Amino acid sequence: MPITKSAIKKLRADTKKAQFNRASKTKAKSAIDAFKKALSIESLSKAFSMVDKAAKKGVLKKGKADRIKARLSKKISH
Repeated sequence: MPITKSAIKKLRADTKKAQFNRASKTKAKSAIDAFKKALSIESLSKAFSMVDKAAKKGVLKKGKADRIKARLSKKISH
């Protein structure tokens, strides 16, 4: 456990950020799963939106987000 005042504050901040990041990643994953079940343009745009938001906030790296989007759009074309 942290001892110094700043370490206690850092732990508290990290816990909040981790919770926020987990929620953002979960939303993106559930949007992707919904697209895989429906395979529609609407669900694709929703999945793109959620992945882009996660990448913008730093939860996903930009390259990974681009790779996910490329794979999803490939599914709709086939």
